[in-house]
Amino acid sequence: MARLAERYELAPHPSLLERHRYLAGSDDVRTGALLDAFNDPGNRAVVCARGGSGAARLLPRIDFGRLPLKPLVGFSDNCVLHAALQSNGRISVHGPVVTQLADQPPWVSERLFALLEGRVPDPLPGTPIIPGVVEGPLLGGDLVVFATLLGTRWLPDMTGAILLLEEVDEPPYRIDRVWTHLRNAGVFSRIAGIALGQFLECEPKDKRYDPHTCREVLVDLATETGVPCIADLPIGHGAVNAPVALGARHRLDAHEGMLQPLEAATA
Repeated sequence: MARLAERYELAPHPSLLERHRYLAGSDDVRTGALLDAFNDPGNRAVVCARGGSGAARLLPRIDFGRLPLKPLVGFSDNCVLHAALQSNGRISVHGPVVTQLADQPPWVSERLFALLEGRVPDPLPGTPIIPGVVEGPLLGGDLVVFATLLGTRWLPDMTGAILLLEEVDEPPYRIDRVWTHLRNAGVFSRIAGIALGQFLECEPKDKRYDPHTCREVLVDLATETGVPCIADLPIGHGAVNAPVALGARHRLDAHEGMLQPLEAATA
């Protein structure tokens, strides 16, 4: 919070430290906090305190198309909130939650400030996997969390999108399972490209039965799609989580290995 307070005035919600089982408060409390944060005219942006679990429980309770226009910042479990906003044509910021921000390098904070203040940030470097150059809205986030939206009305239109995926603590066979679920649902037949962030602590637990690295599995899965793909973007659960504007148009250059934003996240 101190990192944010260096630049902005903070207004923590009174329910910030609520707990209910494994959730940060009951569904009523968390829904109320989110609506309060958006509806308060004094708030210019809404920043999630952390990820965790349970954000999807709020989706049926909120009309995301009627929320005031202001950016939501967060990632991980909060990706379902981003997707609900994108399904209503909104732009939001996939970036560090409050509990992660203090450990990020200063340039990550500056990039977040740029997004919140209407500036288009610099391109992010990655590693070319499948060549090609495409443009489209950036959608997605945490692989497993995003896949839970299949079959719901909160999955945004993936046609022509650049799909951002990252993950933590999922072995290769489970990544393959969830990726295949997205493929079988037709997601990869609709998108224009793939932007892979960090896949941390995703190596096999027992290499006697699964000798292939997470990277090898991801390359094989991406190659099957046939769409341009870059990997190793500094986005995800690690020590560097570069903020990006979901729903905003990006250019994915899988020859040079660059993800370039083409429009601002805020007016």
